[in-house]
Amino acid sequence: MTQIVPVILSGGSGTRLWPLSTDHSPKQFLALASDRTMFADTLARTGDASRFAAPLIIGAERHAALMEAELDGEAHRGARIILEPSARNTAPAIALAALAAGGGDAVMLVMPSDHVILDLPAFLAAVDTALPAARDGWLVTFGIEPTGPETGFGYIRMGDALEEAPGVRKVERFIEKPARDKAEAMLAEGSHSWNAGIFLMRADRYLAELARHAPGMDAEARAALDGVDLAARLIRPDADRFAACPSDSIDYAVMERAERVAIVPVSCGWSDVGSWDALAEIGNPDAGGNTVSGDAILIDTRGCHVHADGITVTASGIEDLIVIANGSHVMIVPKGRSQDVKKIAEALKTRSQG
Repeated sequence: MTQIVPVILSGGSGTRLWPLSTDHSPKQFLALASDRTMFADTLARTGDASRFAAPLIIGAERHAALMEAELDGEAHRGARIILEPSARNTAPAIALAALAAGGGDAVMLVMPSDHVILDLPAFLAAVDTALPAARDGWLVTFGIEPTGPETGFGYIRMGDALEEAPGVRKVERFIEKPARDKAEAMLAEGSHSWNAGIFLMRADRYLAELARHAPGMDAEARAALDGVDLAARLIRPDADRFAACPSDSIDYAVMERAERVAIVPVSCGWSDVGSWDALAEIGNPDAGGNTVSGDAILIDTRGCHVHADGITVTASGIEDLIVIANGSHVMIVPKGRSQDVKKIAEALKTRSQG
C-alpha cells in the first residue's frame, strides 16, 4: 500500500506564547508540552515507516537552521524542507507541498508543527478511518470533539455519513469563531466539531480544487517551483513568483468552497496551544492545582501556571496567575487573560521603537 506523505506546516511565528516564543524562535521549536520540541513531537507522529513516507516540511527561510537541526540523524534522512521566501498563509504553502509530492494521487497528511496530540493511537486510528475517503478523492478534515463552548476555535457542522467510508461524514458547513451563546447552542445541538486544521487528501485533488477556486494562487505556486529541483533536501521556490501568490488559508481558499469535503471526528487529547491558558490546561497539576515547568518554588500557591526558563521563579500566597519568566522578560497575567500577551508585546515593541 502506498505510504502517506506527511506535510508539516512550520511557518507560524507563535507570538501568542511570548516571551518564550519569538519570531526568531517560535513555539514549534520550544519544548513546551514534553521534553522534546513541539516540532519533534509532530515528526514523531509520522515515525511508522510502514504507514508514512519521508515528510515534507514547509517553513520560513529564516528558520532553516532550526528545522535542519530537528532533522539531524538517520530517522528523517529522506525529509525535504520547502523554504518559503515570504509568508503567504497555508493555502499556497500546501500547494507547494502538493507539487513537491508529485502532484498526483499521493495522499498527504497536513499537520501544523505546533499542536499537541496526547493520544497518538486515537489520532492514527482516525487517519486510518479517513484514508479510504481520501483515496477516493474526498478532502478530509479532522474534527475535535468539543469539551466545552470554546469561542477561540472555528467549528464544523457535520452532515450525513459516507456510506462507502464508515466513520466518515460529509461536512455541512464551516463556522467562524462564535460568540459564547452560539457555541453553547452548537454543543447542545450536537453534530459540531472544533476545526483542528489537520487534513488528509490527495495532492491532485487539492491542486484541482485550488485551480478551480483560486486559479491565480495555483498558477503562481506552480511558477514559483518551475525549474526548481524538487528532490533536493532544501527546496527554494522563486521568491518573486511566490510573493505574487494571494495570501489565504486553506479553509477560505479551498475547504469552504469545495464540494467533496468530509470529516472524521476524533478525541485525541488535541490542543493548538494557542495561549498560555491552553498550555496550562494540558499540564500535570500538583496538589495545589499548579502546573510548573522549570525551576520554581511555590508556597501557599494555588491554581497557577509557572514557566521558568533559565531562571528560578519563587512565589507565595498567589492564586490563578500565569507567570512566565525567561531571564530577559517576566510576564504575569491572571488566568483567563493570557490573550493579553499580544497587547503586552505590542506595548513593548512601541516602547523600544520610541
